[in-house]
Amino acid sequence: MPYDGIAHTAPVSKAAVAVAGVADREVPLVPGRTLQQWFGGHEPRGDGRRGTVLLWPDTFTNHFHPHIGRAAVALLEHAGWRVELPTEALCCGLTWISTGQLGIAERVLTRTVRRLAGHVRAGGLVVALEPSCTAVFRSGAAEMFPGDRDVRRLHEKTVTLAELLTEHSPGYEPPRVPERSARALAQVHCHQHAVLGWDADRELLRRAGVDAERLEAGCCGLAGNFGFERGHLDVSEACAERALLPRLRAEDEATVVLADGFSCRTQIHELDSGGHEGVHLAELLASALPGAPGRAYGVAPGARPAPPGPAGPGSRAGRCRAGRRRCRRRCRAGPRAATLSRHAPSDGLYTVVESGNTGAATNVDPETHHA
Repeated sequence: MPYDGIAHTAPVSKAAVAVAGVADREVPLVPGRTLQQWFGGHEPRGDGRRGTVLLWPDTFTNHFHPHIGRAAVALLEHAGWRVELPTEALCCGLTWISTGQLGIAERVLTRTVRRLAGHVRAGGLVVALEPSCTAVFRSGAAEMFPGDRDVRRLHEKTVTLAELLTEHSPGYEPPRVPERSARALAQVHCHQHAVLGWDADRELLRRAGVDAERLEAGCCGLAGNFGFERGHLDVSEACAERALLPRLRAEDEATVVLADGFSCRTQIHELDSGGHEGVHLAELLASALPGAPGRAYGVAPGARPAPPGPAGPGSRAGRCRAGRRRCRRRCRAGPRAATLSRHAPSDGLYTVVESGNTGAATNVDPETHHA
């Protein structure tokens, strides 16, 4: 599943930012296959003795970080669940809710609720990985449609990954995380803090042998679309610098940084986080499954392909500790530094594209980081 690195070349990236009218942020990498496309060819594993659970393919996981969805599928199947995914394009409507476009949000959400109605009417659970989308099903949707019974059922049947494994999977014991990954800091997404809670996550991590500390850092500063809007970047950075980023810079490089929210992972990835990358709970636990390749960020330095940043094609150069946005300003690597695509899966190559030279691309083995 190669990732498209063309958007990270200097000319294309600058043009994309200008056309979109957004702040000077890194253009997200787009994988070669969405989570839904990958799942279409996935052969179920495990005995499915606990029944069927529907994994919600939120836009962020489906289109930008499908590796997290794949980790969740592996973990759920190992726990005895049979996993299903919707095959069509669906959305919780959060984008329109957060920008005040409630008419569109109602139409989008109505379509989704009708699609999921059969599953929840039959008593099936919906497990969601992205806190902001989960919060729509658990809170926002019911406020928008207070008299809709299917919305109410969706509210009652939507669970987080940790809730599913601690409250709805009797006798389940998570895989024991190796000692090298047993120390973690958790940046809890604002929607999880306000709507969902983190108690189930804490308990699941305890059972997995992880010493997890919840950061009292408040909002990461991205705040959904806010941090991407022109004129908000300085405020977004200042929020992250208030507590989150200084703490990460002071932390040992082997410490896992848990960040289930796409916004939080993006902020940690782009700014000066001292070389850390955010890891979803599903990634950390799936990396400890029997036979897993152990490539979750934070499991061990260099265990996953390097995220975008300055490095020569095929080199072993690691994560720039200055952060992506700062690196573009300060790094000595020069304008022809290569951009490594992020989150390469274990079964494919990822691409290195030289900045300033859109025709130069090299397939790199994720095992060796070499061409």
